[in-house]
Amino acid sequence: MKHQPLNLYDEEKRLLWRLRTHGPQPRSDLALALQVSNAAVTKLSRSLISLGLIEEAEPGEAKGRGRPTVPLSISPAGGYAVGVTIHTGIVEIAVVDYAGGVTCHTTEQVGLISPVEFANLVDERLHELAVQHRLLGSRLLGVGLSVPGPALSRDRNRWNVVDTLPGWRNAPLKDIMDDALRIPVWLENDATASALAEYYLGGLIERCSTAVLILLGHGVGAGVISDRRLLRGEVGGAGEIGMLFPKGPAGRPTTVDLIATLQSAGCKVSSLADFERAIEGYDEVIEAWLDRAADQLSVAVNSAIAWFDPGAIRLSSPLPYHIIQKLADRLNDGPIIWGDHREDHEVETPAIDVSRLCGTSSALGAALLPIHASILRV
Repeated sequence: MKHQPLNLYDEEKRLLWRLRTHGPQPRSDLALALQVSNAAVTKLSRSLISLGLIEEAEPGEAKGRGRPTVPLSISPAGGYAVGVTIHTGIVEIAVVDYAGGVTCHTTEQVGLISPVEFANLVDERLHELAVQHRLLGSRLLGVGLSVPGPALSRDRNRWNVVDTLPGWRNAPLKDIMDDALRIPVWLENDATASALAEYYLGGLIERCSTAVLILLGHGVGAGVISDRRLLRGEVGGAGEIGMLFPKGPAGRPTTVDLIATLQSAGCKVSSLADFERAIEGYDEVIEAWLDRAADQLSVAVNSAIAWFDPGAIRLSSPLPYHIIQKLADRLNDGPIIWGDHREDHEVETPAIDVSRLCGTSSALGAALLPIHASILRV
């Protein structure tokens, strides 16, 4: 495996972004949308085709008596990127092609694992997956790591990782990953990475330019896409809504908290691995937890609407879909920030929906980090 960097001009990035957000388009439509000449689009497309980043799709219907139009589209063969994330007892790895297609997604149970052991394990799995999926010789854009916690330093090397991963907090994670993998590595908070996955793979890229993703996992966090960019903040702490829910007897609206609540009620659930089987007969406990979680999250949701004016608000969690859907229903039935002004607003407040990525958004978003960076204009 060898990293092959992409050094694209801004106009090339603009064309790629247009295809990502609007799907396959003929050269004439691209010229109109980008406000450049047909000759300029022809030159740009020739360069991007030679790099393998775009391809000619099946011709569309002919307009009038001329030749049928030939749309351009993002090419899956343009390269691939890898995303990794760590949960308590589980390592998750995803491989995504340049068009955003999921090549593979794997999970592996592990015991307590240090950052160095994790990095070495990822290095081994990268080589195995490259051989298994015939990726040797293909353009590797890089590796993304989704971190359960906010950054502690401006260089994004040290992170405030959750307590359930002992030895990870304040460790130089970027240095450790760089030393083990020897290819470019992007580190991102798990909620922000999940927001990127929802934007690219969850259908939001076609709906809006601003979106908020609320992730209920180890803790509770939010990822924000603002004007099609990841909103990170000064040191990567944007969306750290967990600070709204300090640890205490009231509990927090997290996956870990629901499991602890069930255990306190006598449920034998030990982790997400046996969750569905173990919760039978504990419906009342779950319903009470959902009432409390909705009440807690309503402040964060209303704040997100007020601050960001999002076109979409989405919930994501490794918890079963039907449980998170009940939480979304409660939030949608609650008070909305617009109050008396809602009817006068040109665009309705978006209904809160639930991710269909089934808990894979963190690893998939991490894999998309190198791809997103390749077309992000400075």
